[in-house]
Amino acid sequence: MDIWFVISNAIVLATIYGTLAIGISITWSSLGLLNLGYGFVFAFSGYGAWLTAQYISPWGGAVLAGGILSGALCGVLINALAFIPIHDKPNFTMRGMIATLAINLIGTQALLWWFGPRSKSLPPIFGYWKVSLGDLVLTGDKIGSVVTAILMLVIVLRWMQSSRRGLEIRAMMMNPHAASIVGIGVRQTSFFVMSITGALAGLAAVLLSNTYYISPFGGLTPMIKGVSIALCGGLGSVRGAVIAAIILGFNEAITNVTIGGRYVLITQFLLIIAILLVRPRGIAGLLDRAREA
Repeated sequence: MDIWFVISNAIVLATIYGTLAIGISITWSSLGLLNLGYGFVFAFSGYGAWLTAQYISPWGGAVLAGGILSGALCGVLINALAFIPIHDKPNFTMRGMIATLAINLIGTQALLWWFGPRSKSLPPIFGYWKVSLGDLVLTGDKIGSVVTAILMLVIVLRWMQSSRRGLEIRAMMMNPHAASIVGIGVRQTSFFVMSITGALAGLAAVLLSNTYYISPFGGLTPMIKGVSIALCGGLGSVRGAVIAAIILGFNEAITNVTIGGRYVLITQFLLIIAILLVRPRGIAGLLDRAREA
C-alpha cells in the first residue's frame, strides 16, 4: 500500500466532505434544522456548474462560480419552503427533517425528468498539471480542490467573525433563544445561513464532480457522508466536523486501497458507531443543550 497515495487521497476527501459537513453543522446550530435536502443541493449545483460550462464558459473559475451560486440559490429555495413556514411550529426539528427530505426526493426526480438519466461530466477545472515530490505525484485537481475548499472556508469563517450578519449567525449558533430575545431576526438571518451553507455544498459538489460524474441521484452518497461526519463530530461543532472529516477521509482512502470502494459506507458506519459508543455526543462532545430543553 502506497502510504503517500492514501494520505493525499484522504486529505482531498476530508476537505471536500468536511466542507459539506461544516455547512450541515452551521445550519443545525444556528437554525435547529437538520437539512436532509443536501442531496438535491449537491446535484442541483453540479448541473448548475455543467450548464455554466456548456453555455457561458468552460473556464474553471466560471464553472466553480456557477456551482457555488447554484448551491446558494438552492439553499435559499429550501429555506423559503422548509424553514420559514414551520420554524415556529411545534416539533419543528422533526417537521424540518421531513420537509427537507421531501424536497430532496421531489428535487432529484425533477432533475431526472429535466436532464434525463445520462450522467454529465465537467471540464477539468484545475488543468492537467502535476507536481512530483519524490515518489509522490500530486495532480492539479487534488491540489486545487484542497486549496479552494480551505480558502472558501476561511472566507466564510472570517465573514462570520467580522460582519454584522455573521455575528448574528454566531450568536444564533451559541444560543438561539437568547439571540431572538435581543432582537436578532431569525427569518432574515436564516436566508444568509442557508445561502452560505448551500454555497459550501455547491463548492463540494463541483470539486467532487471534477472526479465523478454528475447525475440526478449523485448527491445521495455525499449527503449521507456529510451528515455522518457532522453527527460523528458533534452536531453544531465546526471543530468536531473538521476532526471527523479527517478521520473518515482516511477511513475511505484506506478502504478504497485495501478492500475496495464498495465497502466504504460499511466501514464508515462501523467507525461512526464505534466513535459514538465512546463519545455519544460526538468527537467534540458538544450538542446544543438549548435544543434539548
